[in-house]
Amino acid sequence: MAKQKLALIGNGMAGVRCIEEILKIQPERFEVTVFGSEPHPNYDRIQLSNVLQGATTIDDITINDWNWYKENNITLFSGETVTNIDTAKQIIYSDTNRAVEYDQLILATGSIPFILPIKGADKKGVTAFRNIEDCEKMIEYSKSYKKAAVIGGGLLGLEAARGLLNLGMQVDVIHLSEYLMDRQLDPTAGKMLQRELESQGMNFYLGKQTQEVLGEFDVKGLRFSDGEEISADLVVMAVGIKPNVQLANDCGIPVNRGIIVDDYMKTGIPNIYSVGECAEHREMVYGLVAPLYEQGKVLAKKICGLDGKSYEGSVLSTKLKVSGVDVFSAGEIFEDEQAKSIKEFNEWNGTYKKVMIRNGKISGAVLFGDTKESNNLLSMINKNADVSEYLKVGTSGDPSSLVTSMSHEEIVCGCNGVTKGDIVTAIESKGLTSIEEVKGCTNASRSCGGCKPLVGDILELTLGADFSESNHKESICTCTTLSRDEVVAEIREKNLTHTREVMNVLGWNTSDGCSKCKPALNYYLGMIHPVEYEDEKESRYVNERLHANIQKDGTFSVVPRMYGGVTNPDQLRKIANVADKYNVKLLKVTGGQRIDMFGVEKEDLPSVWADLDMPSGYAYGKTLRTVKTCVGENFCRFGTQDSIGLGIALEKKFERVGTPHKVKMAVSACPRNCAESGIKDLGVVGVDGAWEIYIGGNGGTHLRAAELLCKVKTSDEVIEIAGAYLQHYRETANYLERTSVWVERVGFDTIKTIIGDKQKRIELNQRLDEAISVLQEPWKEIIESKAIQTGLFQKVKIPAKSNK
Repeated sequence: MAKQKLALIGNGMAGVRCIEEILKIQPERFEVTVFGSEPHPNYDRIQLSNVLQGATTIDDITINDWNWYKENNITLFSGETVTNIDTAKQIIYSDTNRAVEYDQLILATGSIPFILPIKGADKKGVTAFRNIEDCEKMIEYSKSYKKAAVIGGGLLGLEAARGLLNLGMQVDVIHLSEYLMDRQLDPTAGKMLQRELESQGMNFYLGKQTQEVLGEFDVKGLRFSDGEEISADLVVMAVGIKPNVQLANDCGIPVNRGIIVDDYMKTGIPNIYSVGECAEHREMVYGLVAPLYEQGKVLAKKICGLDGKSYEGSVLSTKLKVSGVDVFSAGEIFEDEQAKSIKEFNEWNGTYKKVMIRNGKISGAVLFGDTKESNNLLSMINKNADVSEYLKVGTSGDPSSLVTSMSHEEIVCGCNGVTKGDIVTAIESKGLTSIEEVKGCTNASRSCGGCKPLVGDILELTLGADFSESNHKESICTCTTLSRDEVVAEIREKNLTHTREVMNVLGWNTSDGCSKCKPALNYYLGMIHPVEYEDEKESRYVNERLHANIQKDGTFSVVPRMYGGVTNPDQLRKIANVADKYNVKLLKVTGGQRIDMFGVEKEDLPSVWADLDMPSGYAYGKTLRTVKTCVGENFCRFGTQDSIGLGIALEKKFERVGTPHKVKMAVSACPRNCAESGIKDLGVVGVDGAWEIYIGGNGGTHLRAAELLCKVKTSDEVIEIAGAYLQHYRETANYLERTSVWVERVGFDTIKTIIGDKQKRIELNQRLDEAISVLQEPWKEIIESKAIQTGLFQKVKIPAKSNK
């Protein structure tokens, strides 16, 4: 029997999720074709703010990579836009003149950002924040400009603002309302959020209407309706989205604000359906992911010819986390004559809770600072629970009460539309025993992770007596159920020496591993067998394989080592000569006190390194990046110690040694801390006659002040303490775990006790010295090896737009 032709227009989260559901139900029934205007596989648009904030990468937010389409026999035409649908003949036409017939068609064209129709909105430097290209544009601007203005103080605008702050820009947020997130929060929570974000560096213009974008060609600033002006180099418009209905409208498919659909997501045209942000159901258009996934499930059953529950609409809820600020909002949030509230406000702890009650039923909630009750409250709002149930369960503090009271239909993971029933069924039918297994099987907690504790509670309830604390363990990836500690212990006990051997002996469920476990195993093996282990270059990320940072245009940046941030005329002449010879596009002084050379072609890298005749600065590596120093006692009138001398000694001692994540150090000669020692993985501060050593600092996305580990008298003692600390981190941290996270997980006091033990400190330094003893300068090794040059330095091939 010939397969039916199923076409999907829109390669976004809602449409592809519907296809996933269809594949679960009837994987062989349809010949699936997908059109996507963006040149990327299906990705998690919600996570774009994390990419902008530097917390993750484009690869990490990809939901289904190119292989997924091939493995499921889906024809994907990416970077290709559908321009017409012949609804009578059931044929789709694209902008490449491609014609594709269909038996059933899903429109999931999503939404488009709303750009304010004001003077100057078309100037260079005005952007929306909707897709990967917008994200890349903002990142690019941050490299050359300093002032950004974000119009819109809603969820998206604040996440964009946080990302731009992380990129080093000064950020003004302009909002029409008198308080932030006025569609999700009440004034009390909105003002609390404002104070928190102001403390992080955001500046707000509230109650302001933007009238004009200033500048001749490029953005220079904004003018408000009251005549006030502010300067800006970049303007981000985050003022809302609107359903993308142009194609449907042009093709005669009934449209109102969105594409009109019934309770089974059918449009007014036979065999055409619609889901996602472009669909209008009962006069509602949804922009959050949970309702869109609900729609996708309903439609999947309908298309497969199964009887299923109709879509009845969704209660909206929002969880926001901007640099540690937890906010939750669901249902109605404002009181009136019939709607009353229960409020708790703790100014000292910075927490606020408001639970709305209408006609004796829970109808909405706002949480700020502490959102542990969010799933509980959302559950009660969805089932219209009596206030007595909230007073009984909501204040009990017993998570099992919530899990037990939840029906199987209730959503646990709002990001991925996973119900309690989905999780329980997966645990029982597939024998799942850990949160990671549940995550891999159901997608629950796959995105923001906010529901992870609840998933753990459901796992505990379902397993009953078979549950133990070990069920909470996190495997290193979905290829195995083993945790990091179990894998490391097995490698030691069985003396495993190769990544493939680890996978085979320890029963990996994939033959080749994945992008998470392969580099992790390569690191663990190198850490355990520092002398004998031969590094697997193919298991490393591309930047580490090629010893340079790949840029968005396919060229690379090169950062030679400048110990302690100190250089000389000879080095500067070499850099200048190389820049001229290889047409380097940009020379940039980095935050780590080196010079970054941008725009080097891949095949030129070995020649560039040979001409420079300087060691690699490892700006790409999971190792010590830099030791930032201030001028110190030899020049500064405040300096009490030789910060440059100690910084150079630390950098020369620990350069090249592999670590779970990048490591940054700094040495300041006095408490004025000009080298920013308080936000480094290891920071040293000179005081009269001594050095203070700080650990666990981070100046990135998750800002964390370093903690004082100890105070010593000599530079040699600093190096000894630093070596023991670095080796203990190497031996006990998870791969890709920064020291700031590791210190909190392991415990500062635990680390302090170990480093304070003289014998343990000696042993740690001995193992570190053994690892250091076999390290080689990578650029020199490549320059001297024609085989490596031939094998590695081929031109990068950008993935084709289609998988066929």
